[in-house]
Amino acid sequence: MPLILETIVTTQGADGRLHLVPFGLIALGAHFVLAPFRPSPTIANLESNPCFAAAAPADMRVIAGCVTGRRDWATLPCERIPGRRLAEAYGHREFEVVAVEDDPLRPRFRARIVHEAAHRPFTGYNRAQAAVLEAAILSTRLDRLPPDKVLSEMRYLHIAVSKTAGPAEREAWHWIEEKVAAALNLAAADRLLVDDTEA
Repeated sequence: MPLILETIVTTQGADGRLHLVPFGLIALGAHFVLAPFRPSPTIANLESNPCFAAAAPADMRVIAGCVTGRRDWATLPCERIPGRRLAEAYGHREFEVVAVEDDPLRPRFRARIVHEAAHRPFTGYNRAQAAVLEAAILSTRLDRLPPDKVLSEMRYLHIAVSKTAGPAEREAWHWIEEKVAAALNLAAADRLLVDDTEA
């Protein structure tokens, strides 16, 4: 299995509009591959402006926010490519697309690093942050997974949230929980989250 880095990818369209989205970058030798599913604003942006930034978010609410419709996060100008990158990040890389493998479902954009920088010390993620990341990914696959599996995984991931989350992780978790509950038509009394005061 290839190394996949979970990041916040920023692309910019021909009209200058930014699109922030969580993406797993696939390591491929000296390059990384970005493989969005169609239809996608990321694909349209890369076709008009074949470069992107990928950042390691310092706040898991960015990932949870992007998968629940909250995309208004602060950005800063990139150094070497036309575009912007996530501001609240441990570090970021800027990429230039060097090859495209077209596909009707999931084209693959192979890119090389043209710039990278660290922005703040990384002292480690806690278990709740990892759980929020997994729940965010899970929430993008609700149309492909049985409801029982979704609920089982959310309940398991919540154990880490209840034991180690800070305020940011709890807020991020609630956003994802609301999305999952709405998608599965769960009533308020049937929500996945047990009372955080149990931790």
